[in-house]
Amino acid sequence: MAPHSPLGPIALAACLQVDAISYNAFIQEQTLGIHYNQSNDVLDYIVNRDVFQYLEGYAAIPRGLGLGIEIDEAHVIERAKEGHRWRNTIWRHADGSFAEW
Repeated sequence: MAPHSPLGPIALAACLQVDAISYNAFIQEQTLGIHYNQSNDVLDYIVNRDVFQYLEGYAAIPRGLGLGIEIDEAHVIERAKEGHRWRNTIWRHADGSFAEW
């Protein structure tokens, strides 16, 4: 199993919990600190920013109530006021040709 979860802290926390009980989980996608999320990182939306711990390629399973994360509701409300104009990034090779993600 290889869950896809680049969308936010709730998705990542939920996937990690499923990974923890799945005997066939072998890889977990995540986008912490990735280049296309610089102004909108996964950690920006949670209070307990240290909950997602990685060491030598392994992820710690968040502990605590529910999924183990605490959402920063004030930050979510502020970001919601801004709205968004998200569009899929068009990636190009050095020669200008279209590139997949």
